Amino acid sequence: MDATEEFISRIAGPLKFRMFLLSKLPSAFFSGIRIQKISAEECITVVPYKWFSRNPFRSTYFACLAMAAEMSTGALAMAHIYKRKPAISLLVTNFEASYFKKATGKTFFTCTEGENIKAAIEKAISTGESSSVKVNTKGEDIHGNLIATAIVTWSFKARK
Repeated sequence: MDATEEFISRIAGPLKFRMFLLSKLPSAFFSGIRIQKISAEECITVVPYKWFSRNPFRSTYFACLAMAAEMSTGALAMAHIYKRKPAISLLVTNFEASYFKKATGKTFFTCTEGENIKAAIEKAISTGESSSVKVNTKGEDIHGNLIATAIVTWSFKARK
């Protein structure tokens, strides 16, 4: 099992992932954001419409949608840097989002750019310089209606 697969298996269990969120990302924990599916190439996160994630306009608060969008890209990034030698630092350097429809139920964010993330990491290692990649994710409701899209720019750098 390579390190990426090991990371995926470590967070794949619901209890393990909830403990990770509670300790590292408590706002995501309380919002109910979960990883529905993850592989080396794809990650699907889900944010529910519930008391803690809603706004006064009877829809999911945009910040909760943004957290789920970022997590769909960030989980892939974390999977690809897990146990890397040299260690890799990662940082979100830009976040752009567009919202198209009120989120009044579960919203699923899908990122399928694991290979692009991995390539940026490999470039950072081979050049010794920071490397950035813009990663797309889209949020849909249970019926496949587009709720939001986001572009998250990740920067990677090999630590010395």
